[in-house]
Amino acid sequence: MDYLLKTEPSTYSFADLQREKTTTWDGVSNPVALKNLARMKPGERLVIYHTGDEKSAVGTATVVSVEASDARNPQVKIKAGRANSKPVTLAEVKASDVFSESPLVRQGRLSVVPLNEAQYRFLTGE
Repeated sequence: MDYLLKTEPSTYSFADLQREKTTTWDGVSNPVALKNLARMKPGERLVIYHTGDEKSAVGTATVVSVEASDARNPQVKIKAGRANSKPVTLAEVKASDVFSESPLVRQGRLSVVPLNEAQYRFLTGE
């Protein structure tokens, strides 16, 4: 499974992740998003999505480790990947049939969203 992680770039941007190289993904409070975090496995691919004014997928990352013994506060360490050559906007996502059933468009407030292979490729250009 692949996942999309939403972040407000003024709080923590993809550029911050690239500079730090790794981070523990935190600040998640929604119960569904927490379950998605806890389900992650090392090696899974991630898409980093900027919320706020940008509303676009901007880069990739990889899950390094998961410590999910505390379901209310899973510790997921991620490693920066590469920046997208062109950010993929929310408007482009909503216009694509690939996302018609996705929580990304159906549950806009969800900060950790599972992605299938086609969705990951759409968001990363891979």
